[in-house]
Amino acid sequence: MARAVAETHDEILVAAARRFAASGYRGTSLQDIAREVGCSKATVLYHFATKEAILTELMAPAIDVLRDLDERIAAQRGGAAQRVAAEGFVDLAVRFRREIALLRGEFPELLQQPAFAHIQRISERLIDAFAGHSERPAARIAALVLLAGIPEACAEFVDVRDEELRPALLALVRRALEPVD
Repeated sequence: MARAVAETHDEILVAAARRFAASGYRGTSLQDIAREVGCSKATVLYHFATKEAILTELMAPAIDVLRDLDERIAAQRGGAAQRVAAEGFVDLAVRFRREIALLRGEFPELLQQPAFAHIQRISERLIDAFAGHSERPAARIAALVLLAGIPEACAEFVDVRDEELRPALLALVRRALEPVD
């Protein structure tokens, strides 16, 4: 019995990921997910209190890595912070590009949800680290473009091998950022 419950839980996550990819987070209802799994909406609600709870669980591994990156950046200054931010963010985006692709175009709205509010603060610290803690507009613009563009590139090139995508992104980052130190 416990195995069936765990399987249903996992099936709901897989179905939700498929539906979010096809119709977007906003365009997917709990009923759509239930239909995809072949169960009732009540069964989905037994496993997840809300659609946001499903999304939160789907994104939990990526968010954990993002929090870890934030901690690593906080321990660095100058060029070291910039390098840790650049390499760590590229690695995160490459590793979780399928999850990123699920939410393509919906990040601004999702950041307004309580479960994801902390991501906005981490994003601001990433921009600061990418910019080398500079207030110069050119440095901050480059940092913002990279923060937005890296996930977009990963979502667009979801089928490109990690061994090709990661070096291409890191080369782009090196060209775009002003060196610090």
